[in-house]
Amino acid sequence: MILPILEFPDPRLRIKAKPVAEVNDAIRGLIADMLETMHEAQGIGLAATQVDRHIQLIVMDLSEAKDTPLVFINPVVTPLCEDKAPYDEGCLSVPGFYETVERPARVRVNALDRDGRAIELEADGLLAVCLQHEMDHLNGKLFVDHLSSLKRERIKKKLEKLHKQQA
Repeated sequence: MILPILEFPDPRLRIKAKPVAEVNDAIRGLIADMLETMHEAQGIGLAATQVDRHIQLIVMDLSEAKDTPLVFINPVVTPLCEDKAPYDEGCLSVPGFYETVERPARVRVNALDRDGRAIELEADGLLAVCLQHEMDHLNGKLFVDHLSSLKRERIKKKLEKLHKQQA
């Protein structure tokens, strides 16, 4: 099922996600819906916060064929270096905008997979960027929070105007 994606500046995007207590069929159903929603929106990552579910759940698929889904439940992301890497980021909750954000170049993630098994992996490049971007969502942050207040306000005003036109 395709879920509605919240768009900036919706205040629900600022809610801090709570840990998933149990990986069960309801969570696996939400994972399937989130993957379907993300693919439909042509995204590569989606946090539960973006679909108004305030639990620590992230789905991603960085593959060309969109056939290699990644699931991170209760993720903890740890930077592994001081080096920052710039990357042009976009977001399904901030449609149509791309801005350069600098984040740690290499990270480790500890999480549970869709079956509740512990996983750990080290990431750099796009996977590291995506993990940190989606973790921000779980913490009530957006990539626009990494921009200057002037840029953030400009994006907010443009999206508010667009939302009024669509209403």
